[in-house]
Amino acid sequence: GKRKRLNTSVLYDSDDESEDSDTVVRKVFAKRHCIIDEDENSQEQQHDKTCPTENVSTSRRQKVFAKLEELAKCRGTQRCCSSENSEDSNDEAETEDERRWPPTPTEVSETDSGSMKDFIVEEDDDDSEHINGKNQPQQKELNTSYSKLLAYYVPYLFRCDHYVHFNRIVKAFLINSIDDTFLSSLYDGTRQKKYAQDMLLSLHYLDDRFIQPRLENLISRSRWKDRYRERVDCYPDARIILKNPENVSCQACELIRYCKFRVLLSGKLYNSRTLEADDFMSDDKQVLKVGSVCADRTRIYHNLKHFKYKLYMDCSSITVLDGVKDEPVKDTVERLFSQLEDSGWIQKRYNHLEDYMNDADNFQEEK
Repeated sequence: GKRKRLNTSVLYDSDDESEDSDTVVRKVFAKRHCIIDEDENSQEQQHDKTCPTENVSTSRRQKVFAKLEELAKCRGTQRCCSSENSEDSNDEAETEDERRWPPTPTEVSETDSGSMKDFIVEEDDDDSEHINGKNQPQQKELNTSYSKLLAYYVPYLFRCDHYVHFNRIVKAFLINSIDDTFLSSLYDGTRQKKYAQDMLLSLHYLDDRFIQPRLENLISRSRWKDRYRERVDCYPDARIILKNPENVSCQACELIRYCKFRVLLSGKLYNSRTLEADDFMSDDKQVLKVGSVCADRTRIYHNLKHFKYKLYMDCSSITVLDGVKDEPVKDTVERLFSQLEDSGWIQKRYNHLEDYMNDADNFQEEK
């Protein structure tokens, strides 16, 4: 089950801006006599500015209405009722909405003869804004429904794109496991072929879109000291062990806590791009006492921070176990990749990444 967290530990403050700020209104005196009420809001003052052209706009609308009524008698459809307030700006909105929603049989029958645009007279922008204000409730309902559709379908589209990036990364790691100069040649720009550039794009996508933003959020909403974060960054292996609680200073945030967890850090330092390991002080280890919140944050942060390196090490192990040497690199990579894909290994690793990202997102919401 998920660990419950107190509401009082929420560090996120969504009240970034105040909605009660006063708006400074500047008086604008028109050439013709228009009464300006200083006690009214800025929107009513904007409407007063259209007084010189209101009579012209009204006469134009009356002409449009008369033509629409004449059209309604001939066609006898429901569209004229909804078109009395139509203008050029509404025509664009209608065209966009018709692309979003499947046409109804009534709408199909309405469009097979003549266009409503022939009966609509262009009007001023001020008049368009006045009429559009009447249709705002319906437009809001439409936008809400459209947002729900996006929320339902877009994640699946993004998932497909993400999985394509992930497949390219696995192939890049398989190649680098055989030729250890491949990743360095990608980043220094030596390889310019399309497949290499696609792999480089996917590697950046993993770092810049998946991992780094979540790491920054985890740190920005924590009380971790820089020294502790640097330790977690340097050691690719971590174990969190439950011990007897001690009322001491947490070595992550340096606050007095009941520290019942020990974080054991170990492993070799490595290059974050080429993933080449550094043998300097390879046997070094760190044991740190932390509280429950910092222990949970350490687990989530470490999983994301070192996911790419762990994935590369898994790919390296697979190429070593394969043991085939008298085969072109391309053929070996394609063969191993097909085996991993058929066995579900790639999908399993991708699911791990999704779980780590979800843990980071949920942790941010609750903390």
